[in-house]
Amino acid sequence: MADDATSAQGALLAVAKELRIGHLPQWTEEYAERERTASALHTYANHVIPGLLQTGAYARAIFDCNYCPPLDDEEIEVQVSTRLMRQELFSRKPLPVVGFVLEQSALTRPLGGDQVLKEQLFHVIEMGRLRNVQIQVMPHRRMAHAGLAGPMILLETAEYPQLAYVEGQGGGYFVSEQPAVGHLFGKYGILRAQALTPEESAKLVEEVTQSL
Repeated sequence: MADDATSAQGALLAVAKELRIGHLPQWTEEYAERERTASALHTYANHVIPGLLQTGAYARAIFDCNYCPPLDDEEIEVQVSTRLMRQELFSRKPLPVVGFVLEQSALTRPLGGDQVLKEQLFHVIEMGRLRNVQIQVMPHRRMAHAGLAGPMILLETAEYPQLAYVEGQGGGYFVSEQPAVGHLFGKYGILRAQALTPEESAKLVEEVTQSL
């Protein structure tokens, strides 16, 4: 009706087909779009297993305890569904290159209980077997490393060969200018060298899983 009333000649209808109804906080919507189209994405996470690797039960446990004010049941389910939809990235064509460096502590915190964590760790192992995904663990025994300033996400997109996203309490921001973005990419490279190899990491995740 609006298209007819404004004589838009189908323009509004075309935009409507592309409209993605979002349930993300406003400050993460731009990131989600860039994530969806990234040719490469690398994440360092130190508190919880990242959203792209989460199972529904694990994500639900996070949304159940991590909000102030708390979310109602319906909103939690919407948030979980939105998060799981992001994982379409792994099967998109062409396949993106995806990497993770995870603190060992993120693999041992029993969010949702031991059974939820066990299921989550099995999922991490399976995701690490994808040919376009590499998962590495930063072990407890390493005294210091290049990521102590906090988590980060690095992207390569058609528009930005190097783009970083940093998120904190209640907000996030992009880093796209040199030398700052180059420094973050450099830090991530050092992190990968300091972490366990993907094969060693998979073995450690299996050991944690078996202990539950």
